[in-house]
Amino acid sequence: MNLELLENLQNNISKVMIGNEKTMKLILTAILAKGHVLLEDVPGTGKTVLAKSLAKSIKAQFGRVQFTPDLLPSDVTGLNYFDSKKGEFVFRKGPVFCNILLADEINRATPKTQSSLLECMAEGQVTVDGKTRLLEEPFFVLATQNPLETLGTFPLPEAQMDRFLMRISMEDMTLNQELSMVERFLVDEPLAALESVCLKEDLVKLQAQCREIYIHRDLQKYIIETVHATRKHPKIMLGVSPRGTLAFVRAAQGFAMTEGREYVVPEDIKNVAVPVLSHRLTLSVPAEGVRYEEEIIEEVLSLVTVPVEDWEKR
Repeated sequence: MNLELLENLQNNISKVMIGNEKTMKLILTAILAKGHVLLEDVPGTGKTVLAKSLAKSIKAQFGRVQFTPDLLPSDVTGLNYFDSKKGEFVFRKGPVFCNILLADEINRATPKTQSSLLECMAEGQVTVDGKTRLLEEPFFVLATQNPLETLGTFPLPEAQMDRFLMRISMEDMTLNQELSMVERFLVDEPLAALESVCLKEDLVKLQAQCREIYIHRDLQKYIIETVHATRKHPKIMLGVSPRGTLAFVRAAQGFAMTEGREYVVPEDIKNVAVPVLSHRLTLSVPAEGVRYEEEIIEEVLSLVTVPVEDWEKR
């Protein structure tokens, strides 16, 4: 494993971002696992800056879509138009044809436009007018949304939420961290000076290596028992889907890789459980904010017995 590459990525992003070490690690975990991230937080916390820092750190094509109520699906995926000079229809690619896509304020678009990302995120392809075009690897979607503002927004449906490997938030800054941020941005603009430290080809290799991270059979059972516990919990009407089970496994492998290990341990599973599972629940009672769903997953984790074994043993 090229652990130095992962460290360089995290260190490079840290030239712009202050704090948020866990958030950055989870985003790298999602990329390694070939997943996508929903970054949910209030405005002004650095979501877009984090996305741009990640994009500039990787020498890859970056695309951005500012989601608004009048945005059309073709504005995202592209469309066929008639070229009068050539006398034929020509396909104009949309911003989704990139390696890293920032879907900014995704919940401001209508459900029809939101659904234009479903095929892209699940299958890595775009179908327009019956013709399917593959997206180049790596393909990673980082979507942002404000969880508090509801005016002029359209909540993401369950099918769309399930396409995201993780839902995470930015971390609160300490007084000293915020002071460091002011000092860093007082004169300079670190984002403008940021250079890439990773090629997209290297990222594809890391993603392939992530699939080879060993996960003991007992830990596989532990993951499945945790998922099944969400389906039996009295506060949950609909638990985690089989797609969520696979996402849980991939995320555990990715987190182990960011920790520099070639095998998964129970702590990896616990670290990714909340961001991977909490947004996949349909509760039997109305949720009072995101934190309520996260507390239920933490409660589920406390109910499932953690196995004890030599996790390196194959």
